[in-house]
Amino acid sequence: MTGRTMTQNIYDDPDFFQGYSQLDRSVLGLDGAAEWPALRRMLPDLRDHAVLDLGCGFGWFCRWAREQGAAQVRGIDVSEKMLARARAETSDPAIGYTQADLERLTLDLGSYDLVYSSLVLHYVADLPRLLAEVHKALVVGGWLICSVEHPIYTAPSLPVWGTNAAGRRIWPVDSYLEEGPRSTDWLVEGVIKQHRTVASYVNLLLRNGFVLTHVEEWGPSGAQIDARPELAQERDRPPFLLLAARR
Repeated sequence: MTGRTMTQNIYDDPDFFQGYSQLDRSVLGLDGAAEWPALRRMLPDLRDHAVLDLGCGFGWFCRWAREQGAAQVRGIDVSEKMLARARAETSDPAIGYTQADLERLTLDLGSYDLVYSSLVLHYVADLPRLLAEVHKALVVGGWLICSVEHPIYTAPSLPVWGTNAAGRRIWPVDSYLEEGPRSTDWLVEGVIKQHRTVASYVNLLLRNGFVLTHVEEWGPSGAQIDARPELAQERDRPPFLLLAARR
């Protein structure tokens, strides 16, 4: 074994898993994720493609990719509980699931047309190593499409101390430029996420040989706010950073 860091497998914690299973994105799948329409617009045509989903969870994207014509789809996750449900809900032999720690993952050269990852990479401490593996695993011209929790969120907020002109809460961030692991309470206490700045995500991709094609600090559309007024506060600080890049 190497001395590499191991991922905190919080998704196999029974209390965390129970709470996570009740979220809209767990119950409704991709349609329950407010950022999904924006991510979908970033994706290439998947027909006849080999697709890898890093942190596949319940397998929603894996199954969707096959519906779009992907030839082969592989989902990787560290969580036994997530993969057990993914396998139970998947009957397609062209979709395979593998338990693996992204901190230690190795991938075959030129084996995928698309690598996709939704809200996972902010858990990975050695992201430069993982991005190098992803770059190696993509065919020339292949795509990396990913989302992470926006760094405004991974730099934990200080206590709420005011409202803006629209009457919505203001969250100051704490030590934004100090990167590294941060502990937060989300569903359970002590969830570890890796805080990086927006610039760090962009520069890590560039240093690993990717060509950036899209960067989006996601916020809800007017139509989404009309349908779900509680999303309006997400216009004050973007919850997600979406990135598209090519090899």
